[in-house]
Amino acid sequence: MTADIMHAMVLKQPGEALQFVEMPIPEPGPGQLLVRVDACAVCRTDLHVVDGELAHPKLPLVPGHEIIGRVIEVGAQASRFRSGDRVGIPWLGWTCGTCRYCQNGQENLCSAARFTGYQIDGGYARYCVADERYCFAIEGGFSDAEAAPLMCAGLIGYRTLRMAGDARRIGFYGFGAAAHIAAQICRHEGREVFSFTRPGDTAAQTFARQLTGGWAGGSDEAPPEPLDAALIFAPVGDLVPTALRATAPGGVVVCGGIHMSDIPAFPYSILWMERSIRSVANLTRQDGEDFLALAPRIPIVTHVTTFPLAQANDALASLRQGQLTGAAVLLPEGP
Repeated sequence: MTADIMHAMVLKQPGEALQFVEMPIPEPGPGQLLVRVDACAVCRTDLHVVDGELAHPKLPLVPGHEIIGRVIEVGAQASRFRSGDRVGIPWLGWTCGTCRYCQNGQENLCSAARFTGYQIDGGYARYCVADERYCFAIEGGFSDAEAAPLMCAGLIGYRTLRMAGDARRIGFYGFGAAAHIAAQICRHEGREVFSFTRPGDTAAQTFARQLTGGWAGGSDEAPPEPLDAALIFAPVGDLVPTALRATAPGGVVVCGGIHMSDIPAFPYSILWMERSIRSVANLTRQDGEDFLALAPRIPIVTHVTTFPLAQANDALASLRQGQLTGAAVLLPEGP
């Protein structure tokens, strides 16, 4: 490679494998940072983009939105960070700043929002550019690989848990990257944790018990006592009525993913008694600031499996097949 060329994994068409290519290192525009990517976690949303379940991605596209790296160059009018600073780059990459949602602390609902690794080239590369306003300062205490899942699994897990209010008995449906972080927050706050995995996935159930000290079983099982809240991270619509049946009167079912298969019809009786269903959309920068202040105090421990950047397709396949414990993280190489 020449000095101005980098390696990247690129999606040419949804449904196809990513291609390992050489491409020019991007240049930061006004208000942007050029960041050397040192770690990028692999998110289920990446799967939805690659598999064509999220429509109209930028093409060709460099996926990846759980990025940890160092600032290499600061664009004109950018002033929050300096060269050498360690930063995190999340899913939310830009909002309009003027709509009623942006003006009301709900920038996660901005209809003009643009997202890293979807409409903006992301972190499956050695370098990327990002709007500095949507980057986070990443302090010490976490290695790059350990910090990468905090940028989405951690942030979405945190926002999803906060939508459960002060619920004491929390059920996690799908015990992957997001749940294994949010469950640690629950334990820190003294809540009871109940973990649901794919039926028969004893390895994931053992991992959940070791991490939370709570009950774990298959999603086809009922918890030993009714839940105050159920958080669904698996993209499986069939789990919504399952979770409702496991939830006590007045409880809430929170769907934490950006994509889910269709929710089947269910009897009103399992929603009655003031149970509710709600979804989580993206994140706000305030979520990030709050969560990143909390994570080192707990401290959060992320369980990661690392892959070289060139093996991004293998990492995605492992996630798709449910073979990971915790999160997968890509490690780009080179200068």
